[in-house]
Amino acid sequence: MLKTYLQDIAKKYLQGDAREETYYEVLSSLIQDYAKQNQQDIEITTLPKQTEAGNPEFRIWDGKAHVIGYIEAKKPSTENLDRIETSRQLQRYLSTFPNVILTNFHEFRLYRDGNLIERTSIARFFTLKELKQVPTVEKQQEFLKLLDRFLSF
Repeated sequence: MLKTYLQDIAKKYLQGDAREETYYEVLSSLIQDYAKQNQQDIEITTLPKQTEAGNPEFRIWDGKAHVIGYIEAKKPSTENLDRIETSRQLQRYLSTFPNVILTNFHEFRLYRDGNLIERTSIARFFTLKELKQVPTVEKQQEFLKLLDRFLSF
């Protein structure tokens, strides 16, 4: 599953003209596939209408009326998520939404009630950016644990 995800991200990145939004479908498919594999019924709204805190890229529902959480995505070339983490935009999300993932499509950070509780990187962006190759999957179990925690909220 992650190997296919990274191949799809790499394909879009290496085309050279992809915007951040280009990658949304790939991440959405990964989360949907993972949830289905674990017999979880979820719905994903990409670019949902504005909330009181702004517009995160994804809203994840339980298939009924419960919002599981939000995902804020930055383009894969965003190498420093520490800077994003301290931005006013993300601080608004973290103070408003209790379950948030911040990602650049290869690093994932999970926040609960505004606090970073887990982070992992599933690939080295250098491989894609500099070597123009599909990165090798890393830390798959850590990522799946992070995704489990996010989806079980």
